[in-house]
Amino acid sequence: MPGGGRFWLIVLAMLTINWILFSQFSAPPERLSVSYTAFVAEVEDGNVAELVSTGDTIQGTFATPIADPSPEEDGSGEGATYDLFETERPTFAEDDLLELLADNAVEVNAEPADAPAPLWQQLVFGFGPTLLLLWIIFSVFRRASAGMGAGIGGLGRSKAKRYELGANRTTFEDVAGIEDAEDELVEIVDFLRNPDKYTRLGGAIPKGVLLTGPPGTGKTLLARAVAGEADVPFFSMSASEFIEMVVGVGASRVRDLFEQAKKVAPAIIFIDELDSIGRSRGGGMAMGGHDEREQTLNQILTEMDGFTGSEGVIVIAATNRPEILDQALLRPGRFDRQVVVAPPDQRGRAAIIGVHTRGKPLGDEVDIEAIASSTPGMVGADLKNLVNEAALMAARRQHEKIAMNDFTDALEKVVLGTERRIMMSPEERERTAYHESGHALLGMLQPGADPVRKISIVPRGRALGVTFQSPDADKYSYGEEYLRGKIIGMLGGRAAEDVIYGTTSTGAENDMVQATNLIRNMVGRWGMSVAIGPVAVFDERSTDAFGRPQVSEHTMRLVDDEIRRISDECYAAAVESIENHRGQLEALAAALLDKETLEENEAYEVAGIVRDP
Repeated sequence: MPGGGRFWLIVLAMLTINWILFSQFSAPPERLSVSYTAFVAEVEDGNVAELVSTGDTIQGTFATPIADPSPEEDGSGEGATYDLFETERPTFAEDDLLELLADNAVEVNAEPADAPAPLWQQLVFGFGPTLLLLWIIFSVFRRASAGMGAGIGGLGRSKAKRYELGANRTTFEDVAGIEDAEDELVEIVDFLRNPDKYTRLGGAIPKGVLLTGPPGTGKTLLARAVAGEADVPFFSMSASEFIEMVVGVGASRVRDLFEQAKKVAPAIIFIDELDSIGRSRGGGMAMGGHDEREQTLNQILTEMDGFTGSEGVIVIAATNRPEILDQALLRPGRFDRQVVVAPPDQRGRAAIIGVHTRGKPLGDEVDIEAIASSTPGMVGADLKNLVNEAALMAARRQHEKIAMNDFTDALEKVVLGTERRIMMSPEERERTAYHESGHALLGMLQPGADPVRKISIVPRGRALGVTFQSPDADKYSYGEEYLRGKIIGMLGGRAAEDVIYGTTSTGAENDMVQATNLIRNMVGRWGMSVAIGPVAVFDERSTDAFGRPQVSEHTMRLVDDEIRRISDECYAAAVESIENHRGQLEALAAALLDKETLEENEAYEVAGIVRDP
């Protein structure tokens, strides 16, 4: 460590070695010492190319290297030759040396003979590298000592980004479609603007606000809007950034983050994906990275509601898995206010589209309400992507404004996938037509099923064909009959192939995956099985240390049996319905082979089915 006696001994040794190495590399070149008589003889023989002289010392270069006349004495070894020489001119010499040199064409330079480097060069190169290394060492240790509480080299310092609010700050005007969640946060904004209004009455604002909801619903946007409305510093950090391979770093970063926020209080700390560190603690089984996560969680709990508290600092966190969070986070005094950010309804989707189309040139025929009604289930991020895709499509088509057909085509691209230009054989094309007709026909026949909006055998994404269904209005709960009808529709493609060809193909893979997952949820989550009853088997809050459901093997076997039973019943119903309406199936398939794509009205007309009003 710098400053100790051993450290300075090492420094002295390094400086000495530095000086010795410099002396070795800066030493003058080795020259052959010759007598003056031999020198004159070499000049007369024309073997001296050039020379310099300082006083009586003469140094020069031979045109042809000569051997050392006395190798035994100087230890140079027999056969060594030299092209540099040095001699001394006797003080009593009265020969005209300059004339002799001129007669033999020897170049006489005015440069000084071999001399040591200037003093500044000796100091720079003799001690400079060592001094530079010492400066680097002191700089590193100075930074380390400045952040000893945050780990060596600042390892435990917070990585949070602070957003300075300027003219382009986010406000509630930029938030649409989630007014219920927005209303919950207005009180937070009012407290940050007028804290005396609440403190004079003895009121205390919630320490933390937990935003929950599916991905893309606008949780991060809401947090930034709160900071923008309140006009306070906003620190943003993902929960996973707290965790490092070194145990204790996460807790140190939490302390550092809260210290930064307290210095500029009132302030907002936003922690995204809180579930990555806020999972329920596992007790004595914790070890390694799991132990590090628990230490980080404990530090967050302490900072939010410890002995000192975090006056003026409000923590807003976001997660899409609130059911797995540790209960200590959710108690009053920590995240004591939970705000559900749900997917928007049709009116909310229209408002969101209006926000994202703000400032974009739209055609007169663009109907935002119609777009919103055709996008059930989409959240804010999906709608933003839809508007962007429509703008890109309009630019590719060289439109001056974004037209309605740009939105509809963009919706098809987002929902159904990008068209692929592949050549299918007539047999594959025909099988695909029957497969998609099976989906569409059962979607039209099943009572309460979502209306069929489009059928296509144009390859999109990973599928060779698509059948698009969507409800007329938003749905928030689903009955067992509706879910069974949906499963029957999913298996309609496989059933159609089975009825027409007597065999099935790999094209039904994704259909079976979706159907199986839906049946598994019906049986294991929603209690829609007589054999299982009203029991939540697949509950993430009731799992063991390895994430397995805490149920017996007998129950799991019952679940498997029920999944198979419901799947067989739905598939049998699909085959029966296809056989009873084979003529309509043939008509749909023929129309698809002819036109490749059928819109909603045309599809129902070809099938001869009248839609329920």
